[in-house]
Amino acid sequence: MKTEPVVIVGAGLAGLACAIELQKREIPFLLLESSDAPGGRVRTDHLDGFQLDRGFQVYLTAYPEGERLLNYKELHFGRFSPGAMVQLDGSFHRVMDPWREPFAALSGILNPVGSMKDKLLVARLRAAAMAGKPEDLLRKPEKPSHQALKDYGFSQNMIDRFFRPFFGGIMLDSDLHVSSRMLEYVFRMMAAGDTTLPAQGMGAIPAQLAAQLPAGAIRYGTRVEAVSDRSVRMEGSEELRAAAVVVAADGPSAAKLLPELSPIESRMAMTLYFSIRGAAPITDPIIMLNGDMEWPIQNACIPSLVCPGYAPPGHHLASVVVLGDPGQPDASIESAVRKQLTRWLKQDVSAWRLLRIYRIRNANPAHRPETVAEKPTRLNNGVYVCGDHRFMPSIQAALVNGRHAAEAVAEHVR
Repeated sequence: MKTEPVVIVGAGLAGLACAIELQKREIPFLLLESSDAPGGRVRTDHLDGFQLDRGFQVYLTAYPEGERLLNYKELHFGRFSPGAMVQLDGSFHRVMDPWREPFAALSGILNPVGSMKDKLLVARLRAAAMAGKPEDLLRKPEKPSHQALKDYGFSQNMIDRFFRPFFGGIMLDSDLHVSSRMLEYVFRMMAAGDTTLPAQGMGAIPAQLAAQLPAGAIRYGTRVEAVSDRSVRMEGSEELRAAAVVVAADGPSAAKLLPELSPIESRMAMTLYFSIRGAAPITDPIIMLNGDMEWPIQNACIPSLVCPGYAPPGHHLASVVVLGDPGQPDASIESAVRKQLTRWLKQDVSAWRLLRIYRIRNANPAHRPETVAEKPTRLNNGVYVCGDHRFMPSIQAALVNGRHAAEAVAEHVR
C-alpha cells in the first residue's frame, strides 16, 4: 500500500528546512508552493542584467543552522565592510568594528556618532552577546531593545544616531521595541561572522536548499485553500490526503489557513532599486545609515560593490530601504528618496534609472518583548506550523523552526 506523504504548505526557508529533515529521516513528503520558485520572501528577480532581491536582505554567515544546511563555498559570498557610514548633519561619519577594522575604527573615535563612553560601551555589549552559546541569549530576561540599550548606559544620542538606523533597519523596527534577546543575538551573529550577499542573489539560498530535494518534491503554482490533520484542499477543490500537514507559510497566510492561531502582525518595508551608469557614488561595500532619522531613507547601499554580479558591466545597482507604509504613491516616495540621496551624496542622481520598487507587506513578523521564545510546532488539531513567526524574525529562526517541525512530525508518523 502506498504511504501517504507529509504535505508541507509553502516552500520558503522553513518549509525547505522541514523537507530536508524529513528526507534525512526517510519520511515521504510533498511541498506545495503557490509561486513559481522556492524561497518565499527570500527571492531574487533578474531585470536587464541586474539582480534584485525582493526587499533588501543580507545573510549572516555565523548563523549556526545556515552553516549546517548550506554549502557556503558554492554561494560565493561577497562581504560588506564591518561597520557603517552614518549620515549626520550633512556629512557621513564612519563607525567601524574595532575588532575587524582597528585602524578604521580608530580614525572615527572622535566622530559625533556617540560619545567616547558610548564607544567603550560597545565592548561591554559585545562581551555580553559573545558569552556562552548563541541559544543562551534567547533565554535571558528580555525587555524592549531601546530600554536595554539605556540600561547598558548608552546615551540617547548613540541610540538615535546609530542603533535606531542600524539595528532598527535590520529588524524593521526603528523605534527598537523589539526584544533585547533579538538585539543581542543579531549583534553576536554580526560580530562572529560576516554580513554578506550570495554572488547570485539571496534567491541562491533557497535554490541551494531546494536542490537537495528529489525531483518532483515541490509542486509549484499550487495554492492551498484549507488544511486538516490528514488532508489539504487546493484551488479547484482538488483534495490531497496526507500522513500529516505542515503549514510553512508566512505569518498572515498561516493565520488564514489556521484560525486557531493568534493574529500575527507583520512589519512592512519598501526597497527601491536604481541603475547607475558608470562609477558608483561610494567606493566601499558598506551600508549607509540615516543618523538624522529624516524620512524617507532608513539605509542605502550599493550591492554591486559587494558582489559585482548584481549589476551588468558598466553599471552599478543602488538599493534604498524605506520602513513602514508611507501611505503615498510610488512616484512621491521616489521623488523624496532622490532628493535625500542628492543631499547625502552631494551629487545629482537624476540620471539614476529606477528599476523597481518593492512594497513588502509581510517583510518581518512584528515580535515584541515576551515573544522571542520558540512556540510549539504542533497545534492542538494535529496540524503542524513553522516559520520565523513562530520564533524570531531571521533566516536562522526560519531554518531552525522548520527542522523542529519535521522532528515533531517524525515523532507522530513513526
